[in-house]
Amino acid sequence: MQLLADSNATTVPKVVQVHAHRHGRLTTPSAQAGAAGRGTAAGRRGIVATVSEEAVLLAVARMAMDASVRASGELGGLSPVQLRALTALRQLAEANLAQLAEEMGVTVSTTSRLVDRLVAADWVHRAPSPHNRREIRLTLTDGGKRLLRRYDRRRVELLKECLERLPAERQETVLQALADLTQAAHA
Repeated sequence: MQLLADSNATTVPKVVQVHAHRHGRLTTPSAQAGAAGRGTAAGRRGIVATVSEEAVLLAVARMAMDASVRASGELGGLSPVQLRALTALRQLAEANLAQLAEEMGVTVSTTSRLVDRLVAADWVHRAPSPHNRREIRLTLTDGGKRLLRRYDRRRVELLKECLERLPAERQETVLQALADLTQAAHA
């Protein structure tokens, strides 16, 4: 059994249980009971009774992105790219422009302009590298660290709201499956 998240911009994403089908499709419990999904409450909400694995994975990605966008909006409208740069810098502890650009998957010139904005906002500190004066060293400021803690806390709250919509006995299984997926993604 897996999950399908159906989200919209104004509410926390809805989570619907779906079951694996032997032909690579996934079905909701109502579809397994023979319901066509149309005319039911689920059908009226636009929840499809049979969905592909791809649809489930995209829905999970949307659910995570929705939580990130909502949390960033509540912090003053930071862009996802700004937050990605801050989280990448936190992960690296310190970096030069090329390292940060590589971690983010963007060009050095794009990273340079982005860092200018982050420094102006006092979220990133830029200083000459102690090892090479032609290179700069980037670190998070205390303000940048506080901002990321608030951002992470809010994202976790939003995702917990989704998780808590599941029956209590399923929550641990879902968390373990997500932990397995993230571990595989970083292997």
